[in-house]
Amino acid sequence: MRKVKVEDAVGLILCHDVTKIVPGEFKGPAFKKGHLVKQEDIEELLKLGKDHLYIWECGNDLVHENDAALRMAKAAIGQGVEYSQPSEGKVTITSSRPGLFKVNVENLCEVNMIDEVSFATRHTNQVVKKGEILAGTRVIPLVIKKEKIETMEELCLKRGPLLEVVEMHQLKVALITTGNEVYYGRIKDKFSPVVKEKMARFGCEVLWHELLYDDAALIKEKIQDFIHKGAQMVITTGGMSVDPDDVTPSGVKSTGAELVTYGSPVLPGAMFLLAYYGEVPIMGLPACVMYFKATVFDLVLPRVLAGEKLTRKDIAMLGHGGLCKSCKECRYPECPFGK
Repeated sequence: MRKVKVEDAVGLILCHDVTKIVPGEFKGPAFKKGHLVKQEDIEELLKLGKDHLYIWECGNDLVHENDAALRMAKAAIGQGVEYSQPSEGKVTITSSRPGLFKVNVENLCEVNMIDEVSFATRHTNQVVKKGEILAGTRVIPLVIKKEKIETMEELCLKRGPLLEVVEMHQLKVALITTGNEVYYGRIKDKFSPVVKEKMARFGCEVLWHELLYDDAALIKEKIQDFIHKGAQMVITTGGMSVDPDDVTPSGVKSTGAELVTYGSPVLPGAMFLLAYYGEVPIMGLPACVMYFKATVFDLVLPRVLAGEKLTRKDIAMLGHGGLCKSCKECRYPECPFGK
């Protein structure tokens, strides 16, 4: 590119956006890259503080910031994601559908290790709506060496997209409420309405619901019966503590399901159970789900609905950010919990 006086730029092509800022009213390009400078533009450019302009005379080994940002966005996105046209060197990436936002965090770090590249995202595993902003990307200088952009593109090509929004499935759910105190009517079941409401948020219908007294063999039988009837997810409430008469975990284990975890590094939610009967997830919910707006259940459920088969390591990773601050006014998910 070549630096020229504004007065000498008439008839030449801008290689950068010229930004205009009116405090509290406007911030954006007054003149965009590629603009053909006219005589009548000179006065406005001088008012914007531009005594000199940079004219595009770039060699084949360099890429302009707008083109670089656009190439990076195209390379990074997967399903359910779309990008804007570049503005002032930046491309904004948004969701094209509702779902679970996924970031390949390790690859994102590698991209940002490339000198003069900037790629910023929201936290992974967030539930998003259509049209929400997910990420933004740009390069630091006005022009960048082509090989740096090619390195980023090759990384995404080999390892898959950095960003995607995965659709969440509307599963057929079976709910088992355990506990002698509920079964015999000594107390009202306040747990089931909470679970049903959370499932309804994701379009999942609780088609089967059974109250059972504390009997591991009966719990086992009912879980298998619901799965045989077509349940795609089984949720149990009650009987999840370590008290000898809390037998729900024993009932789940005795089905022959693959136990992923009984216990989680999330507070609230330490006494959480996750198992898989074939491909059918079984979750044992601790009592905290009934009382707290956000628990381990809210962190795990969207990922299960997105088709992830969670591992013990996935649960262990929830410990970083898994401490709820118990704020007086809960603002989840607009808070650090689970991030």
